[in-house]
Amino acid sequence: MKTFVRAVTGAALAGLVVLGSAAPALAAQEAPNDVVVVDEPDTSDLHNIWTFAPLGVPVLGLVQSLDGVPGRLLPS
Repeated sequence: MKTFVRAVTGAALAGLVVLGSAAPALAAQEAPNDVVVVDEPDTSDLHNIWTFAPLGVPVLGLVQSLDGVPGRLLPS
């Protein structure tokens, strides 16, 4: 029973991903002669340690957030 529920849930999530990724193409069908233009997000004020991500991951923010985890998980 658990396997069936997991399979149905996985199929539903995969379907949502497919429909979500097709949204720009579906939007273009309303005006077939127009091109869908997606603008880049405004990142002009993202200069702190939580958003600086030279490796694709905010490294300094990740280190700072993981620094206090052992003290919170283990009893003192």
